[in-house]
Amino acid sequence: MVADPIRLAVVGLGAMGTRMLTAAQAHPAFTVVAGVDVVPRTLDVRVVTSLGDVLSDVDAVYLATPPAVHASQAIQALAAGKAVFCEKPLAVDLAEARAMVEAAAGRPNAVNFALSDMAATLEIERLLPSLGELRGVEVRLQFPKWPREFQKDARWLAEAEQGGFVREVLSHFVYLTDRMLGPLAVESVSADFPSAGAAEVAARGVLRGGGVPVHVSAFSGLAGPEVYEWTVWGTRRSLRLSQWAQLSTSDGGAWEPVELGARGSDSARLGLFAQAVRGEHPRDLADFASGLRVAEVVEAFLR
Repeated sequence: MVADPIRLAVVGLGAMGTRMLTAAQAHPAFTVVAGVDVVPRTLDVRVVTSLGDVLSDVDAVYLATPPAVHASQAIQALAAGKAVFCEKPLAVDLAEARAMVEAAAGRPNAVNFALSDMAATLEIERLLPSLGELRGVEVRLQFPKWPREFQKDARWLAEAEQGGFVREVLSHFVYLTDRMLGPLAVESVSADFPSAGAAEVAARGVLRGGGVPVHVSAFSGLAGPEVYEWTVWGTRRSLRLSQWAQLSTSDGGAWEPVELGARGSDSARLGLFAQAVRGEHPRDLADFASGLRVAEVVEAFLR
């Protein structure tokens, strides 16, 4: 029987881990039992250096560690009967990602794609049938600086082994496209690396989902604004998602804003995860299977 509130450990106490720990502490469905990090820290919860030290005390874990260790930690927690909510990407090694999906069978599992429950995502889903024939999807990303300022202490993000904006950011938009079009096939993808071991500075590619072409263009280290843009082009109407949450529409003229309600947040996704832990199947929470499909596309850019 799952405790009420759900006893949670947050593993990895960098920028995202501390953010989710704070959100979970404020959430009525959870009590944060401990944080786990290889670097000892002083927080207002118990902090240990090994996941094994807390597994007997919790019902669920949130993994905010670098992706190269997601598989070992998730499989350890799942084998102990715990629910797992994992940061994206699911893993950088596809064999490990598949092992995570296999280990999660019959256990509550989720991947934290920020767009999964956003109001804009739900509105795109609602409006998609009204767009006419879909001519294509475009994804455009620009980063003047990588890693971004709030991630500057996560040095692994600047390295090709497990970092880079393709895994860290493009993965969200691959998830969105997969959700709208269905599983994506890779037609032609590539990335540019400035030096051995460094993360990519450019990525481009063509994917296809449900017969619809998907064009990706992404750069870092350029003179220009930070851009997050996803556009679906239809014969009757088109939609554009900008800067994560701003949705616009065009029927052939200028882009017009779409009014959206307030929906989608760390706290809201934790609430969906709580539903999953208690045996429900919330549709706006990504699971390991969708995380694997995203990882297969993302890693194709980086091979």
